[in-house]
Amino acid sequence: MDYKKTLLMPKTKFKMRGGLPMKEPKMQEQWDQEHIYEQSLKVNEGKPTFILHDGPPYANGNIHIGHAENKVLKDIINRFKSMSGYQTYYVPGWDTHGLPIEQQLAKKGIDRKKMSVADLREKCKEYALGQVEQQKKQFKRLGVRGDWEHPYLTLHKAFEAEQIKVFGEMAKKGYIYKDKKTVYWSPSSESALAEAEIEYKDVKSYSIYVAFHVTDGKGVLNHDEEVIIWTTTPWTMPANLAIAVNPKFEYSVVQVEDRKFVVASELVEKLTKTFEWNEPKVLRTVNGKELEHVVCRHPFYDRPSLMILGDHVTLDAGTGCVHTAPGFGADDFYIGKKYGLDILCPVDDHGCMTDEAPGFEGVFYEKANEPVIEKLKEVGALLKVGTFTHSYPHDWRTKKPVIWRATEQWFASIKAFRDDILSAIHEVHWIPSWGDVRMTNMIKDREDWCISRQRAWGVPIPVFYGEDGEAIITDQTIQHVAELFREHGSNVWFKWDVKDLLPEGFTSEHSPNGTFKKETDIMDVWFDSGSSHQGVLTTREGLRRPADLYLEGSDQYRGWFNSSLATSVAVTGHAPYKQILSHGFTLDGKGLKMSKSVGNVIDPMKVMQQYGADIIRLWVASVDYQADARVSNEILGQVAEVYRKIRNTVRFMLGNLNDFTVDKIVPTQDMPELEQYMLVKLNHFIDTCLNNYSAYQFLNVYKALQNYCSLDLSAFYMDIAKDALYVQPKNSLVRRSAQTVLYKTVVAMTKILSPIIPHTAEEIWQNIPGALAISKYVQLTDMPENEPIADAEALEKKWTALLAVRDDVFKSLEKARDAKQIGKSLEASVTLYVKPETAFLKNVENLDKLLIVSRVLVKDCEDAPESADRYDRLSVLVSVAEGQKCERCWAVLPSVGEDPEHPTLCAQCAETVRHDYAGVTLD
Repeated sequence: MDYKKTLLMPKTKFKMRGGLPMKEPKMQEQWDQEHIYEQSLKVNEGKPTFILHDGPPYANGNIHIGHAENKVLKDIINRFKSMSGYQTYYVPGWDTHGLPIEQQLAKKGIDRKKMSVADLREKCKEYALGQVEQQKKQFKRLGVRGDWEHPYLTLHKAFEAEQIKVFGEMAKKGYIYKDKKTVYWSPSSESALAEAEIEYKDVKSYSIYVAFHVTDGKGVLNHDEEVIIWTTTPWTMPANLAIAVNPKFEYSVVQVEDRKFVVASELVEKLTKTFEWNEPKVLRTVNGKELEHVVCRHPFYDRPSLMILGDHVTLDAGTGCVHTAPGFGADDFYIGKKYGLDILCPVDDHGCMTDEAPGFEGVFYEKANEPVIEKLKEVGALLKVGTFTHSYPHDWRTKKPVIWRATEQWFASIKAFRDDILSAIHEVHWIPSWGDVRMTNMIKDREDWCISRQRAWGVPIPVFYGEDGEAIITDQTIQHVAELFREHGSNVWFKWDVKDLLPEGFTSEHSPNGTFKKETDIMDVWFDSGSSHQGVLTTREGLRRPADLYLEGSDQYRGWFNSSLATSVAVTGHAPYKQILSHGFTLDGKGLKMSKSVGNVIDPMKVMQQYGADIIRLWVASVDYQADARVSNEILGQVAEVYRKIRNTVRFMLGNLNDFTVDKIVPTQDMPELEQYMLVKLNHFIDTCLNNYSAYQFLNVYKALQNYCSLDLSAFYMDIAKDALYVQPKNSLVRRSAQTVLYKTVVAMTKILSPIIPHTAEEIWQNIPGALAISKYVQLTDMPENEPIADAEALEKKWTALLAVRDDVFKSLEKARDAKQIGKSLEASVTLYVKPETAFLKNVENLDKLLIVSRVLVKDCEDAPESADRYDRLSVLVSVAEGQKCERCWAVLPSVGEDPEHPTLCAQCAETVRHDYAGVTLD
């Protein structure tokens, strides 16, 4: 007889290999056809809402692994919240204005100077929309669920109209103004930049010391004395108008051969070494305050350089006397304004010197360093020249250096409502908690936000000018422009004449003849995305302000988190978000920044072609995303291995449910203790996962899944349960109890897996008996809940002790195996010599099944022979089991051979075959 046919072996259509690259796109297509996002809203209709507001990625180029991490994190949260009973809206967005799109068109050969601004903007819009569609497909391929058919774009007419309203409201409160100030200026972009658009790189700069002759010492200095300054920007020397000293410092007049120099007293010794002075002599000292209004002469121009006082002067470097050019540098600008100096800025938009720098006209500012140095040598003012490496600001788009340059710009005064912003910060829940401090530090000393840009592709600043040059921003003009943009889009600003942009019959005291001009600058793109709380949260059905959560990379503390906070507090008095959750950057496997030139870039689209989206998603869950996350082909391979283990665990459960239906569920109180204990373990697993999902700790969910599959299921229960599932009678209580545990476990586990690996979860769901009667899709069900277990605490205590005993027995079995006493554990008989604390083993049924041996005897510890292995809880003696091996269950038992009809089976297997397979041919 072939008794293998009587074993109830696993059968399932759920394959061992995932085949995700082939399966996932088909699933996603089905989800689209059946409007799964809308269905997820409908199943939670009338319940509380959860709003995660999407920070818009820039519409340019394919998505990278950082994009994937961000979008998957958002999707995990949204899916979990939806399955937790929240009506979870998710409207994806895109940032669609800005310089990079203009640059892409230039690379394609489009010359912006040969077309109108309006035509160029149409080209930009066309390009941006194409990029949005490309990225949309890629984000959807990751399995991200949302309202993809109705995303928000910053170029949408309705969005632009709401942005104009935000600007108008800020202007109405006096927060918007125009002024000439020093701002970050990018010659490569030909535009002002905000601080959020700056990154720092190490550069090598010149270091020069220059002497200024005193022309009017005000009775403090003499005409034969020279003040020494130090600067790392020789090209700014043509703009010098002053020398700043600190009123609290002491300054010395030092004679060196036939020259007399003025420097800070504390730096005399250091400068002696720098200049290699021979026996310098301090003639006298003066207080810095006394030097105010002393007049020096510019080294090579016939104009004065005034000595002024400033607390920004330090002794960290230089001479204690600071070269001051009010047109270049924030400190220089403010102190120049204080002393009534001209804001001289002899550099144009392209970074070239103007005719206000005679002798250097038309020279690019960086290339002006050498001729300026040569001029200083020529006039005898250069004392020393060298180079040094330091961190310098760069344009984060073009990667080229920027300069501080005084130009007329539009600003939002952060200072005017800074206290309100600081209060709003403390109302937000920051994850990690240091976000509160980081944002506070960014705001507490911030004065202004430069919001104007000298480009074409963006939302125009809606300001008109009267004949007297005064800016006109009124409720009437703002409302009218907003409605024009809502109807026609912002390009009308560049297409239409001024008179057509103004309200009909508009008049102003600033234009008695009715002649107006319009502003040509556009808004900073951070103002665009920073207005999304108005343009999206207050206008879309189901959404609201404040959102429950903003989730972006940690660089957005100075970007979107920041601009959104400023505009929202300005308009509403409150932050636009209740919570901020930030993540780090993605690095390669060695912790290095990814670079195409290095060849360490991980392309998510290629990963999905090889492994599937669920592997990327599982990787996202596997990292501590609040820090920088490493990813490489090796790391993804390790994650894929974890996925296979999860999949195989699930496959075992599904295979053993092939003849199970929900009407066969065994009530918990009727189950054997082992199965009750496994349901207690399931409750712990559910609690751990739900608590960590709620706390956005997905790494802990990942660890819990790994441990539960590997330790509680594969290494423990499934190993023990094989006898009940394969060998015991088909409808026996022990078998149906085991199946009930597997059913409840796989249902709960599939729900918990769904937010992280939704494609695999849906595939599992299709193979769970009775699951489709609950819902067609697991993602439309609720998260699992705990099932109350009677005396769960006592049960867990008992079984924890049992498992400790099991560990000891396994050690002894391993020793017996190494000694060639036994082969497989079923060849063994085990005698347990128990102490008082383990005496409960005498009353435990089926210990042989728990220990996977053929026989177990329990005796008192005093009976233990010398040959027994001694442990803290008990002693263990392993011997060879008596009897023969059962052909069906493989246990070695004396009863094998006793049944004449089935002589190769043990008594229990013989009875099972006789009962379950009566009349069945087994040959």
